[in-house]
Amino acid sequence: MGALGRLLLWLQLCELTGAAYKIWVPNTDFETADNWSQNRTPCAGAVVEFPADKMVSVLVRERHSVSDMLLPLDGELILAPGAGFSAPHSSLDPDCGSGAPVLFLDPDRFSWHDPRLWRPGDAARGLFSVDVERVPCRHDDVVFPPDAAFRVGFGPGARPLRVRSVWALGQNFTRNEDLAAFLASRAGRLRFHGPGALSVGPEACADPSGCVCGNAEVQPWICAALLQPLGGHCPPAACQDALRPEGQCCDLCGAIVSLTHGPAFDLEQYRARLLHDFLTLPQYKELQVAVSKVQRPPRPHEAKGAEADTEIQVVLLETGPETGGAGRLARALLADIAEHGEALGVLSATVRESGAPIGDGSAAGLHPPGSRAGLVGGVAAALFLLLLVLPAVALLLHRTGRLRWRRQEAAETPLGFNNPVFNVAGSVEQVSGWGDLPRTPSP
Repeated sequence: MGALGRLLLWLQLCELTGAAYKIWVPNTDFETADNWSQNRTPCAGAVVEFPADKMVSVLVRERHSVSDMLLPLDGELILAPGAGFSAPHSSLDPDCGSGAPVLFLDPDRFSWHDPRLWRPGDAARGLFSVDVERVPCRHDDVVFPPDAAFRVGFGPGARPLRVRSVWALGQNFTRNEDLAAFLASRAGRLRFHGPGALSVGPEACADPSGCVCGNAEVQPWICAALLQPLGGHCPPAACQDALRPEGQCCDLCGAIVSLTHGPAFDLEQYRARLLHDFLTLPQYKELQVAVSKVQRPPRPHEAKGAEADTEIQVVLLETGPETGGAGRLARALLADIAEHGEALGVLSATVRESGAPIGDGSAAGLHPPGSRAGLVGGVAAALFLLLLVLPAVALLLHRTGRLRWRRQEAAETPLGFNNPVFNVAGSVEQVSGWGDLPRTPSP
């Protein structure tokens, strides 16, 4: 069985055991257009130039005709069966251009911390991950496809990277001794670089309620890599009072449901419940959901322990032009927890929602903050002037005899009234049916 067959067998085993794994996406293949300065594979007769001072491993899958090739000082070309290079002949590609060298882009541009460069192995429609969990977590298995060349930068080395296992070049590394020997070899140095360190630990997430990812300390580097194409700045959110979930780099529009749980809670079962019982409904088809265990600061009068330091974060993301679906789903989840919370192992739940869309034609969207502040200030000034003028006018009318008043004893009035709400049968039972479930109203 070849390396690819062994990998497929191992991935099937991961799916059966519920293990999470992340797959590295970019490659340094010769035929990948994104690796070249002209955003296309070198055409027939082109001059090909690799960075002289960069180590790189390049997989070549096809035959290519080049007029010249400048190789790096240290690197390798891996030729697939039937692949190779030949000198140009008379029938050159007329669209090849002016003959300027085609440059292979910097192979060191790919960072481990960049969330865009990883793909989850258990991706499902309607699910997404917050930014820090798009990068391999400490309990994840990491896969580098055996049918592609690659090069990965470990980053600044402020914190050692740790995962459960690493699959690379047809080998599965589960012990630090074996991984360290591979990284120190020439094959390892061609594919991994940087001051950071990578280690593996065989422990899997054995807690049914889930495990914290463990990337909170490197979130600044994750966000820096993610936002580099945007100049390091988050794009503006399309709603007022946007939310920023734990582990997310930028604000988003939607809702966040935070759950405290007991020992009976199962994260995977609850995620499956969201997918099959809610996201399949037509009214929620434009929503995406992220469910994970995250750290949270302890709250007053709360029990100590692991459950007191963590919570389940359910992020409901608005992805379509229609808004309000996240709030409706959040309230539906509260109702579901009120009815089935004990069976699900959920102790309490709170909800936060973002505000109205910006520029949707509502009063909030039509008036910028400055104009609303000016309106409030104008109303306050008018009321102040009115309070100054009314006493003077009243005194003037009283002196001219046009306004009279006299002291009169106040009539006795009842201090209370019968509230029919408290006479409704069953109202007390309705309130106490889920007393531990705090509700946060929509803004």
